[in-house]
This record gives sequence, C-alpha cells and structure tokens, in this order.
Amino acid sequence: MNRMQFARGVGSFVLALAAVVTTTSLRADDAWVVYDGGNGPGKGRHIVLVSGDDEYRSEESCPQLGKILAKHHGFKCTVLFAINPEDGTIKPDLQTNIPGLEALKTADLAVFFLRFRNLPDDQMQHVVDYVESGKPVIGLRTATHSFNIPKDRKFAKYGWTYGGKEYEQGFGRQVLGETWISHHGQHGKEGTRGILAKDQASHPILKGIKDGDIFGTTDVYGVRLPLPGDSLPLVLGQVTETLQADSKPVEGNKNSPMMPVAWTKSYTAANGKTARVFTTTMGASQDLQWEGTRRLLVNATYWALRMEEKLSVPANVALVGDFKPTPFKFGGFTRDVKPSDHAMK
Repeated sequence: MNRMQFARGVGSFVLALAAVVTTTSLRADDAWVVYDGGNGPGKGRHIVLVSGDDEYRSEESCPQLGKILAKHHGFKCTVLFAINPEDGTIKPDLQTNIPGLEALKTADLAVFFLRFRNLPDDQMQHVVDYVESGKPVIGLRTATHSFNIPKDRKFAKYGWTYGGKEYEQGFGRQVLGETWISHHGQHGKEGTRGILAKDQASHPILKGIKDGDIFGTTDVYGVRLPLPGDSLPLVLGQVTETLQADSKPVEGNKNSPMMPVAWTKSYTAANGKTARVFTTTMGASQDLQWEGTRRLLVNATYWALRMEEKLSVPANVALVGDFKPTPFKFGGFTRDVKPSDHAMK
C-alpha cells in the first residue's frame, strides 16, 4: 500500500468513525425520556406525555408530571419533546419535529401539551392513530390549539382553524372541546384561582380539592359557553388581580360568569369506541408549583384511565427532584437542554 492509498484509507476510516459518533450522539432514544413506574396502582400502564409549545414551558411541566405519576403512582411515563435534529437539544419553538411519537402505539393514555405544531405526516400519523383508537386523552393549556396544519396537507383537518363542517376547528374543538379563543384574564398580570363548579365537588377528579387549592400564574382562557356535546365543567377560573395566590378576585364581568378552566367530555373515535377526555387550560410549568393544580392533573389521569376507584384521597402529588420552573415567555426556554437532563435523579 503506497502513501496515497494509506492516506485515503485513513481518511475513509475517520469519516466513517465521525458518522458513527454523530449517529450515536443523536440516537433516537436520546430524543425522549422514560420514567419506569414502580409499584403502585399504575403499574403496567403506559402514559405518553407529548410536549411542544413556545411559551408555557411544557418541556418542564410534562417531565415533572411524568415523574410524579411514575414515582408516586407506578405508571410508566414516556415524555416527548420538540427536538432540534442538528444537536439533539430541546427546542420548543421548532414546530416541525417531535421524535418518538411511535410510543403512542403502546400508550394507555396520551397527555398533549402542544401549540401550533405542523408535524410531518409520518409523525402526525401516530397522533391520528392514537386519537382514533378510542383511548383516553388529556389536553393541557395550549393543547386546544395544538396543530396549525396548512390546508393542502394530509392532516389539515386537525388544525385549529379548520373550516370543514365534518371536523370544524380541528383537534381542539372536536376532541378537547374548544380551540383558541382569547385571553379572558390579562396575560402576564392576572392569575387563575380554581373554584369548583356547582354540584361537582364529589366528582373523582376533584377528590381532595377545595375552592382556591388550584392556582396558576397563567391567565384564564376564554371559551364559548356552553361547551360542546357532553362537556362537563368541573373547575371555573376566578381571575385574580395579581399573580399571587392570595390576590383578590378582579371586579366586573371577567368573573361574571367565570370561564371553565377544567372539564371532561367524551370523544367517539373512528372505530366507534368512546374515549374519556379531560381538558384544562392550566398546566404551565409555573402552575405546577401549587399542590392543588398537581392534584387536579393526577386525579384526572386516574379518571381518564377509568381507575378512579384506585385513587387515594388525597393523592400523593409531591414534587420529584429539584423543580424550579421557568417563567412563561416566548423565547424564554432554557437553551442546551437535552431530554437526558430530565432523567429521574
């Protein structure tokens, strides 16, 4: 072998090695995190939490909720993220990539916290297959406007503004009960205090919760009343003067009537099965600082899975690990974070 052949051989080896290193550093299973459930009522059940919003830090709230459900209740939880394919970091403002959605094939429950996603057809197919399987769905905050899909795309009808009568206003309105309407409270200045809907205090989702336990710094979203179909409002959002939990309610028509901020409904899938659905316009990472808000989400998980008889009162909703949520803000996500950074410590 002459020097030229040797040099070419070394060069080819280096390029091949670089390709292996690159592939290894961006392995598919590095793009999400899995919390293996231990003993508990949820043992043997799989929950997939799909994050991807630009503002409310779903990339923080979904891992924390997954940790709570896994550690305290035994559920296996897979958390998915919007991922920058160039470096494998979490990039919530990237609308077009959420790897790992095939995990929905084995999910018993899907929790969506998305906003204006325009996913490629192969990724979106997993979402559609799950929704039309008749399995339960939970939607958090901006999930009412999860998808923004152009009208010439295969899954355009899931978009939040879809105008066709057969699936008007898409996934949000049809599955969850509402699409994006408005900020009812003043964004960034007025908070949300949960008030139990009349005659609903005994509902399984509200076990261990009383007026004022639920709070969040995110404002109340506007919805159209009444909500569609068999929607059942459980929690009303009292608009507060400030973002402090002890703040007074604002005076005037913002609280008369109060908007629902949590409700149940059903969804009849393409196969004829009827799914349980729970929607709340709360759930941002800062909202999870309040025990009552976490309890609402944990209780809803049991209810959605038809496991309410196994729910202890009060449910264990203690935070897991060091949880310091980032304030909601467009572009305010923490850079250079990878899914592995959310591993259970």
